[in-house]
Amino acid sequence: MGRVSQAQAEENRRRVVETASRLFREQGTHTSVADLMKASGLTHGGFYKQFASKEALIDEATAHAFGELAQQHQGGIERHAGQRDAAQQALIDAYLSVEHRDGAADGCPVAALATDMAREPGEREARRVYTEGVRDFAGWLATDDQDGITRLCTMVGALVLARATEGSPMSEEILTAARSVLTAAG
Repeated sequence: MGRVSQAQAEENRRRVVETASRLFREQGTHTSVADLMKASGLTHGGFYKQFASKEALIDEATAHAFGELAQQHQGGIERHAGQRDAAQQALIDAYLSVEHRDGAADGCPVAALATDMAREPGEREARRVYTEGVRDFAGWLATDDQDGITRLCTMVGALVLARATEGSPMSEEILTAARSVLTAAG
């Protein structure tokens, strides 16, 4: 098989990073390289032409996920004509929804990657990106009356618990209770 062009190599790398970002949020960073490459539609051997290690891919995929999150926040502000409080409320409603609970692959990296990042050494790039992303998300959620960290903890905690109790009535009760608290406080 011939060599791929530089443009094709870049496209393959982008595809692997996007796929890894989704799979890590859905299944965790323990997902195997073989499974990642299969999901990307590429060969296992091609991985090592693109990445120095799986850890390097985790770093890049984490940054990609938080880049998507930042774009979603900016898009929310734009959709609500610069009205930050309306964009925040829409985000809270979407975040604490059954659709988000059931869609981890495309969901929030804060909730999806929390346990994996807790196991990463503190000096790892993925952990630094994650910590910065949490800080930025909390800052985005802050209001004149509410601390963004408290709001974020409520949202992430509720989402994690709702995912863990999915299939029981309690799952939706958790989402509803958190939405209610954040709406009443906002």
